[in-house]
Formats: sequence, C-alpha cells, structure tokens
Amino acid sequence: MTGKFDLVPLNDWGFFHLPPRPCVIAGPCSAESEAQVMETAEGLKKFGINVYRAGIWKPRTHPGSFEGVGTEGLKWLREVKNRYGMRTCTEVAGEKHVFECIKYGIDMVWLGARTTANPFLVQEIAEALRDTDIPVLVKNPVNPDLDLWIGAFERLHAQGIRKLGAIHRGVSTSQKIKYRNAPEWNMVVELRARHPEIPVFADPSHMAGKRDYLQELSQMAMDLGLEGLMVESHCDPSCALSDAAQQLKPSELQNMLESLVIRDAATADEAFNDTLRELRAQIDVLDENLLFTLASRMKVSRQIGTLKKANNIAIVQPGRWDAVLEKVASSAAGYGLDPEFAKKLWNLIHEASVAQQN
Repeated sequence: MTGKFDLVPLNDWGFFHLPPRPCVIAGPCSAESEAQVMETAEGLKKFGINVYRAGIWKPRTHPGSFEGVGTEGLKWLREVKNRYGMRTCTEVAGEKHVFECIKYGIDMVWLGARTTANPFLVQEIAEALRDTDIPVLVKNPVNPDLDLWIGAFERLHAQGIRKLGAIHRGVSTSQKIKYRNAPEWNMVVELRARHPEIPVFADPSHMAGKRDYLQELSQMAMDLGLEGLMVESHCDPSCALSDAAQQLKPSELQNMLESLVIRDAATADEAFNDTLRELRAQIDVLDENLLFTLASRMKVSRQIGTLKKANNIAIVQPGRWDAVLEKVASSAAGYGLDPEFAKKLWNLIHEASVAQQN
C-alpha cells in the first residue's frame, strides 16, 4: 500500500483533545482484583486521567506465570466506566478477545508487540473488528521491523477501521543496556515521516522496565512531538502480579507528568525562525558532505575487494575490524560523541562495505 491512510483525527475519537499534550492512557499492567482495579482508577481520575488501561489476558513467556484474570476482569473495567466515567482499553490477541471486549463495552483495544509480529493474528483481529467504531492502537513488533508495523495498520485499515494509533514500546535486544527494551526512536521518526496521519503514543513503562527511567523516556517522547503516553500505574506496585518494577502509584504518575517540559512545535518569532533556518542549512551541507565521504569510502572498499580477489584473500578479516572499532570508539570520545553510537554506525558502514567487496 502506498500513500496516507484515511483516518479519523485523534481529536475526533472522543477520548483526547490536543492541545495540550500528552494524551495519557494509564492503569495497571494487569487487572488483578476488583479492589485493585477500582482503587487505581480512583487515584488516576483524581488528577484528570480519562482513559484507563488494564491487561486482562497476559501473554507470558513461561506457562504458570500470572496470565491475567480473563473475562472476569472485563466486568471490573465496565464498573470503572460506570463509576468514574473513564474510557477503558485492554490488549487483544485474537478474535475471541475482540468479541469479549465488544460484549462488555470496552472502548478501545490495542495489539501487543508479539501480536503485531504475527500477520495471521492481525488479520484475524482486523476482521473481528470490522463494522465497529472501536479505536485500535498497534504496538511496534518486538523486532525493529517498520514494514511489519505498517503492515498491521494496512490490515486494520483494509477492514474499514479508521481510528488507528501507534504505540512505541521499544524493541527487544540481546545487548546489555540500562533499559528493558532498546528505545529505537528512529523507528518512530521513520513512521511519522511515512505516515504523519498516525498518532503515536510512547510506552515508557515497557521501554524502561524500571520506574527510575520513566521520566527521561517520557520527556524524549515529548521532545519528539509524540501525541501521548501509555503508562502503567498500580495502587500498590510492590505487590503487583506482573511488571511490578515499572509501575507507578497514581500520585507518582501525577508528579512525573507534571515534571515534563512540553515544547511548542512552532513559533511566530522571526528571529528564532531565521536562526533555525540558518542552522538547518548548515546541517544540509554537512549531510551532503557525509554522503560524499561515504560514497568515496565505498569506492575504496570496491578497490580493496578487487585486490583481495586477485590475491585470493578472504573479504572479512575480524582482527582488522576489531582494531578499527577500538580506534573509532576512542576517537569518538575525543570528539565528544558517544563511543557506542559510533561503533554502531561504523558496523553499519562495515556491512555495506563488505557488500561492495562481494
């Protein structure tokens, strides 16, 4: 599919109103008991949260873990809606979940990262949601596959679903990083470039894995201009049955949200706009220089490849590359750059260079 999706704007869903940002969806990772669901909802409603999330069916890695209370929890969400006037949403992973949500009047659903990665399940859910007016949010797949993410939107849109949004929750990684999932903000930047009509919520809870990092990730989401946040909040995180380390008490969530700095997307200040244009012009020149340098490097790589083939030498020589990476990391630090960023960039360049030598 090419071109933009024909979507209902976020402001017309009846859930959120922009400005101000962020639009917030909050609630526990899992609905555990009626008392826990209601106490958390009351705490969130006190400071204006209007959209309540709770996991009903929990896809867990190992059987025997807490996998959600099931349909019984939908009754509790219905009571949240009746008592506090909040909109409710939960995750669905198949048509049975969709039909149960419709039966209990759930207002919005989302597809989890594992579901998004499975086109068969996405198609099943899309067909089950046909002829409904339920907004659907789609989390990015567990691996950094932008086309797979967009493909899920295409399947839903093809079934007539016009209230669509994205949730960015980071991607799984085998590298040792401080977060639970690698943020990979570049996925969001590319999604917005290709489909600016899709509103995007960040999920800092699953990105962080620990409550200590929620504020910095939420601030980054706002700095990127994302429309909203989906944040996990529990009345007593210390006894949560799932993801206890990444949940905030409602009062803590309020403090975190109030600490965020929300910047304007544009200004009428001509002095600012003139300076910004000048700096962007400098960036454009530097980008052109980078492309020229990369093209020159690839030319030399092809020459090296020809020389190696003529002398029956293997293309990839790990010892040489390890030394290059060590030098790059050291030089990057000297220039005030993050050495890990430099190594990641040079590995991409190396992959392209190897391809040039084949």
